[in-house]
Amino acid sequence: MKSNVLNKPLSLCGALLSLVIASFAFAASDVDLQQSPEVSATVEGQIKMPKQQERMALNYVNQPPMIPHSIDGYQVTKNTNRCLQCHGVESYRTTGAPRISPTHFMDSDGKVLGEVAPRRYFCLQCHVPQTDAAPIIGNDFKPMPGFGH
Repeated sequence: MKSNVLNKPLSLCGALLSLVIASFAFAASDVDLQQSPEVSATVEGQIKMPKQQERMALNYVNQPPMIPHSIDGYQVTKNTNRCLQCHGVESYRTTGAPRISPTHFMDSDGKVLGEVAPRRYFCLQCHVPQTDAAPIIGNDFKPMPGFGH
């Protein structure tokens, strides 16, 4: 009978090794990240991102709203979150910014917390700045009826 005790650690090591090799292969490639729209989106002359703009319509239910202003220089780390200075429950009334959603205060079990849940703390994982950039990869996505443009 085969022992399953070693299977999980070996599988984990294999996956980790694959990830490390893929990272080195990507780093060694001739991809210029400075030419990537994700990195250079606010570089002068490439993509226009006005300081303030109208909020874009959502395309589907529960879509995270896009950010209608520049976030250059915003710090979102485990110790500080610049977004909460305007969108936090203590400050949104004085700043005029939309208040952070109550869903962001629930943990994965649905328990309401007194502060932003760790899984919702890093805003830029879901919320992205609006730009006039063309899609990197073309698609034929159509918004749900009643959503979008």
